[in-house]
Amino acid sequence: MEWLTGLDGDILMFIQENIRNGILTPVFTAITTLGNSGIIWVILSLLLLIPKKTRRAGVMSLLALLLSLLINNMTLKNLVARIRPYETVEGLVPLIPRPWDYSFPSGHTGSSFASAWIFYRSFPKRFGIPALALAGLIGLSRLYLGVHFPTDVLFGVLGGIFSGILAQLLVNKLCERKGIS
Repeated sequence: MEWLTGLDGDILMFIQENIRNGILTPVFTAITTLGNSGIIWVILSLLLLIPKKTRRAGVMSLLALLLSLLINNMTLKNLVARIRPYETVEGLVPLIPRPWDYSFPSGHTGSSFASAWIFYRSFPKRFGIPALALAGLIGLSRLYLGVHFPTDVLFGVLGGIFSGILAQLLVNKLCERKGIS
């Protein structure tokens, strides 16, 4: 397990030393802000509730966000209790204010992939693929900014997709029981 922690740190230091620059920093800071509290995904999901033909996807996305919050942020973060990388990786400097919660898994990434998965599965690829791309960029922003380990982001992706799949199954099953097409 120590080799994995070392690899995580090496990746973050590579990003800091070779990729960070004055052009990308404000871009990744803005991208990560879109993921704060899942705000971009909450707004998009609420907008989907307005037209009847996208309402089910909006409900699925909101449920996926709730599941991601419960699984990733409220359960796994507290069970694993992994400290942030800037506390353990010597020389790593975070570029945004230090988050107050634990590191594993990435909540930004989890919520992003929870909703993006729903969008990808519910809409034409011309909408779903950009949603997944934005989710990926939000995850990458957490690495770039030095506030998550790569494995935090990876498990955020997996937890988010799991939350999206579970939300989709639950909503479809409920609609099936209620006779809603």
